[in-house]
Amino acid sequence: MDNAAFRLIKNNTPGNYTFILKATKEVPRRLMNDKRKTIGLRVPSNPIALALLEVLNEPMMSTTLMLPGNDFAESEPEEISEHLGKQVDLVIHGGFLGQQPTTVIDLTESAPEVVREGAGDPTPFR
Repeated sequence: MDNAAFRLIKNNTPGNYTFILKATKEVPRRLMNDKRKTIGLRVPSNPIALALLEVLNEPMMSTTLMLPGNDFAESEPEEISEHLGKQVDLVIHGGFLGQQPTTVIDLTESAPEVVREGAGDPTPFR
């Protein structure tokens, strides 16, 4: 990533943003968008996620949990445990985070592009 993209990410993380970056050859194929050769980067402000990242001392892959037939992401820990309890090893109850998605910023071109407005303020990227 170039210096301008690095500064934008550094000045706005941790936060409610997902940044789309060009994937390098070091990124495993299964983690990148096949057609666009991109990867999403998120540095959350959630204290549990930050603590896990600190302990792991390496990136962590995650995804939004949307069960088949649902229009919204799952956010209720008890419901997640009820639906998936036998299929996952652990569900961490970190409180209720709500349904508002992150603001998605595409940094693959020379100028940032706000792809989706969400919980993060898009002003710094316009």
